[in-house]
Amino acid sequence: MTHARPQKTARILFDEYHSESWSVSEEKARAMQPDDPAGSSYQVAARALAERDFEVLRNLNQPLNATVLASTHVLALLHPCDPKWESTTTSVHPPRFSAQEIRDIREFVRKGGSLLVLTEYEHDKYGDNLNELIEPFGIRIENTTVNDRTACTHENPTWFFAQPAEPESPLAHLAHKVCFYRAGSCTVSGEARIAWQASESAHPSHAGLVAIAQHGKGRVLVATDSSLFGDARIREFDHLQLWLNMLHWCAAPAFHQPTVATSPSAAGQSPAWLSLKSAVNELRLVQNPNGSVESPRHSEAKARLETILGNLEQLKTFFPHQSDYFQQLPRDFHAWMNGGFQKPDFGKSLAAFNPELDRRDGIENLSLFPMYTPNASKDIRFEAILLRVPWPDWLAELEKTYYRNDKFVPGHLVDFTEGYRSDCAVLFPETVSLLERPTNNFAIIFCDREARRLQSYAQKASAIVHLDLHPQLECFLASLPLMQDTLGLWDLIHDKSHSVGELPFDPFMIRQKAPFWMYALEELRVDLRSFSEATRLAKEGFPFAHYVTYAILFDRIFRFPIMGARVRNYDALGGQLLFSFLHQHDVLLWSDNKLCIRWDLLPGAVSDLREKIATLYKMGADCSKMTLWLAAHDLISTSVKPNVASKWRKDSREITDECDPKHWLELIHPDEFPLGHFHTHLLARMSA
Repeated sequence: MTHARPQKTARILFDEYHSESWSVSEEKARAMQPDDPAGSSYQVAARALAERDFEVLRNLNQPLNATVLASTHVLALLHPCDPKWESTTTSVHPPRFSAQEIRDIREFVRKGGSLLVLTEYEHDKYGDNLNELIEPFGIRIENTTVNDRTACTHENPTWFFAQPAEPESPLAHLAHKVCFYRAGSCTVSGEARIAWQASESAHPSHAGLVAIAQHGKGRVLVATDSSLFGDARIREFDHLQLWLNMLHWCAAPAFHQPTVATSPSAAGQSPAWLSLKSAVNELRLVQNPNGSVESPRHSEAKARLETILGNLEQLKTFFPHQSDYFQQLPRDFHAWMNGGFQKPDFGKSLAAFNPELDRRDGIENLSLFPMYTPNASKDIRFEAILLRVPWPDWLAELEKTYYRNDKFVPGHLVDFTEGYRSDCAVLFPETVSLLERPTNNFAIIFCDREARRLQSYAQKASAIVHLDLHPQLECFLASLPLMQDTLGLWDLIHDKSHSVGELPFDPFMIRQKAPFWMYALEELRVDLRSFSEATRLAKEGFPFAHYVTYAILFDRIFRFPIMGARVRNYDALGGQLLFSFLHQHDVLLWSDNKLCIRWDLLPGAVSDLREKIATLYKMGADCSKMTLWLAAHDLISTSVKPNVASKWRKDSREITDECDPKHWLELIHPDEFPLGHFHTHLLARMSA
């Protein structure tokens, strides 16, 4: 699995200065307990965080003052303890925090930091002053030992199974079975609440085991047993999942990044680019829908062209890697002008435009072509784009080892002309104005635009349908930088997947030679494969890939069905099909105007739908084109009901022969598969 990792979002500081009972260092744990280092080690727990979104730090030799806390997001206190009771990280500094430390930690939380406190049973004996620290947050640690003879393991009532305090507790995501080993209890007041508790039959009944509170911009979490996350226990039951839930919940404030910090573009700030951009926008105004210019406006076009050519000459110093392209562009512009400004043909410039040959993280390219923009307009107009290529080591490594695709180029839009003030998120050779077949040498997908769009739709739709966001999902939807990286990986796998598997028809939507639902199935097929690949990558040691599954699900069930016109919208239909299939198989539950997702069933259901589409595709090699189209319509119709006026419906099909497929294509209803009630409701609320 890839060794390179995406940049970390949150920094967690494990304090080992105040006589803690656990260390995230395996070496330190061995020094603490040579005969049983696992009994003092949180090394596995820390490594699980480091493999994900966290930079793991240790505080070894200084008090927890404002200066130390200023550079972290989560402060973790792992059972501070008097050394007479347990082996600890130090015997020099007591488990008590000074008055100044307490003030600084509280202020740290108020400003957006988070505090994680783990303690133990019979709390008062350990000599700490944690209650003094946490009581202003509405949480108090009690001096108890919880027993439960009805829900215990190994017939030991102090080893008991806990339960979420609320069915939709944010800390219960995929954590179904959690065993506490000699836990104490905690109580809450004010707005603090219990997240995990003992059973009704326990003593004390329903004892609080994990408490959470929000204070100012920050968060506080207290758990009354630290053993279940130590190296000896964290792999048991669902302890690792609970640990990840807890830490992502704590770290959520660090993920709230609605913007992305980027370095300024020297080319984008240059007068030459600003002048070129203005001249191209003015040239667009005199072009006909086919890209030509009428003779009365030739003088205007020539004036704009002279400005553009002069700007290109100045801009080429910013783009030495595009020297061939900058040499050819003026030739194609002169040919267009000398030919009387007819429909432009920039095929030679397109052949010289090769961003796929120099994929370096942060490298910028200039694109200037006569083109139409998908999802915007079929009219041909000149477009100028400045784009930056995100090509981090981890993405380059995955492309090289798992998803080889020499044409794939992710992009971030730096600046652009008016045609890209739309939802268009791609730059493909097929969109450039040509008189002959295009040179198919690259595929640019603007993952920054895709990420902003996904974030906007997913956040708003989730609120409308009252979807409870589990901690990792909350972090994902809050962080635009994280979403941009996720979209880059999704696009890489998606683009590769178009050429993998049974391919019974031309999958390129640009040609539109088949019913639109065939393209809906193809786009859904490659996304379902991307979902499965991301799941596999996460299991094999690249946990970041799991975010791709969130992106696919929310783009498909929220954005795709309601975005754009209803006229033969294949992306919308793919989203409708996924939603309906998951809903009918009780993976998505829509009741009382609230959407719930059974996350544990989701991968299996995706696999089932993927298998149904794979079976259809396999059949396509053995049957006629029309038979495949009809079978595909039937497959979709099992989940998404066709329009009552459809002439392709199985129960009222008017197709009688295969001699003229074009005739039957013309009979497709513009809205062949109408929106269901869920998406009709969502569209109305999203538009309000």
